[in-house]
Amino acid sequence: MTNGTLEHVNITVSDPQRSAGLLRDLFGWQIRWEGPSMAGGHTIHIGTKHSYIALYTNPEVRAADPRFNKGEPMNHIGITVDDLDAVEAKVIAAGLEPFNHGDYEPGRRFYFFDWNGIEWEVVSYSAGQE
Repeated sequence: MTNGTLEHVNITVSDPQRSAGLLRDLFGWQIRWEGPSMAGGHTIHIGTKHSYIALYTNPEVRAADPRFNKGEPMNHIGITVDDLDAVEAKVIAAGLEPFNHGDYEPGRRFYFFDWNGIEWEVVSYSAGQE
């Protein structure tokens, strides 16, 4: 049996630099690669040593309003963090609005939409959080 591991997710955004900056600030990720994409346009790979998110754009995307309805094309991207409150403060400082806070066994979470209408779920499973 082969066990799969998620390596990356590729999403379309209107401004990869702005999106990469947000992900770097919220999650401490680093840009792994940046350059022209195979299909034209520009891509930034940002993440950890083991996984990343590819932020893709092209002139047509930048000229349009890239926001989608929830579930079109996906529901949300979930990220785990150690300090949920610190990340939430950074989301607010970026001018974005956290919502749907929830405590559940074994962790806590909140959601926010970025500037492209992409929904992010931020979860902490750290013990001892209030």
